Amino acid sequence: MLNCGIVGLPNVGKSTIFSAITSAPAEAANYPFCTIEPNVGIVNVPDARLDKIVELIPTAKVIPAVTEFVDIAGLVAGASKGEGLGNKFLANIREVGIIAHVVRCFENQDIIHVNNRIDPAGDIETIDIELALADLETVQKRYDKQSRLSRVSAKDAKENALLLPLYERLIAALQDGKSASSVVQSEDEKALIADLHLITMKPVIYVANVDEDGIGGNEYVDVVRSIAEKRNSPVVVICGKAEAEIAEMDPADRPEFLEALGLEESGMNTLIRTAYATLGLRTFFTAGSDEDRAWTFKAGYKAPQAAGVIHTDFEKGFIRAEVYSCNDLFEYGSEAKVREAGKFRIEGKDYLVQDGDIMHFRFNV
Repeated sequence: MLNCGIVGLPNVGKSTIFSAITSAPAEAANYPFCTIEPNVGIVNVPDARLDKIVELIPTAKVIPAVTEFVDIAGLVAGASKGEGLGNKFLANIREVGIIAHVVRCFENQDIIHVNNRIDPAGDIETIDIELALADLETVQKRYDKQSRLSRVSAKDAKENALLLPLYERLIAALQDGKSASSVVQSEDEKALIADLHLITMKPVIYVANVDEDGIGGNEYVDVVRSIAEKRNSPVVVICGKAEAEIAEMDPADRPEFLEALGLEESGMNTLIRTAYATLGLRTFFTAGSDEDRAWTFKAGYKAPQAAGVIHTDFEKGFIRAEVYSCNDLFEYGSEAKVREAGKFRIEGKDYLVQDGDIMHFRFNV
């Protein structure tokens, strides 16, 4: 699941942020549950490396990498028991790869807060508890079903010797409002529960939504950072209102606006790149007169798998990959000079593709 779900309490700015990211008109209104069906947006991944490749290898067509964002309606306390539009939201969250948890970090009398107060720690706890309770129901059902199987066969009893203690640990943690990821950390255990699709196993990015005065940080952002640090989760600070204005601007006017806000680039760019990296996604490039293109691959892919991203035939008939780093291109200025410098390599089937590689595949079908 290579997408990012945007979640949070109602009226924290999720739909505004989604609209700014995708420049798509997600419905936004000053009342809870305005977003019912999840909006889905495919967004370009900002990458200055591709821009530089185009400068050095002029081309007819430029295609950036993309990733997907899903705007999921606001959760409320009791969602796991069906409050608000609870179960529908929770089902939508199960279908995403990572979660961007938007937390309101600004005061505004005109925008209703669902709990009538600005309390980032409380808001995060509310979402955490609801997601934990939803997972608790899932694990409890599986535990009950699995424990009955031990009476059937020796094979089931052996499987249960592994699974039931793990389920019991999960149940204890989830009952306490903790995440599944706090107790399941080994790859073997993750594999054992992968089919449960637990929400609280998903990586989380905390998105602190501030007003223009809070772009450099404020006391609410400090609270979010403190919580995120304990969980080894990234934090992205965004002014949703300003980002919505940026999204509607002529691109030529954006740098001046960003400079006035004291920003080097849009917070949306930071969020998109953070989501992309948190999903375990990396980029390799192909470059030539016809097309300069960024391709998305999963960290850990070998050369044939990366070739398969372009076309399955490339993977099936893989012979070799011709590879050099985009950093070498930037240093030497052309592919010919990269070759002269001895930085152009021929790699085989076991080559681990690196983020920023420029690749050309040889294959035979």
